[in-house]
Amino acid sequence: MDERKRELLAGAGIDVQDAMERFMQRDDLLERFMKKFLENAAFEDLKQAAAEGDCEKMLAASHSLKGMCANLSMTELTALFTGQVARLRSGDFSGAKEMMDEIRKAYGVVEEAIRGCWQ
Repeated sequence: MDERKRELLAGAGIDVQDAMERFMQRDDLLERFMKKFLENAAFEDLKQAAAEGDCEKMLAASHSLKGMCANLSMTELTALFTGQVARLRSGDFSGAKEMMDEIRKAYGVVEEAIRGCWQ
């Protein structure tokens, strides 16, 4: 992976070294999974569930995103989704919903970095 891509991803809160180790130092594999992340509907599901006040759907989407982000070494997003899942599980829907602005911003930064690297 070239230095420009490393900088873009790291600037978006992605642990590039950890991600490359997970994907056996194969840039092509990392690229494929990063693009799949953007194609996944879970983020849209999360936004819709938050807007509709559907706590169960919001928990399912946030939990799914937490796992995907962890597997892709997206440390900042993983931390945000971990916090949101914890709030949802404890019954704090309003606190979980309040996190959406921060999550949207962080997701946008990651999305922009991925697109800047491979599109």
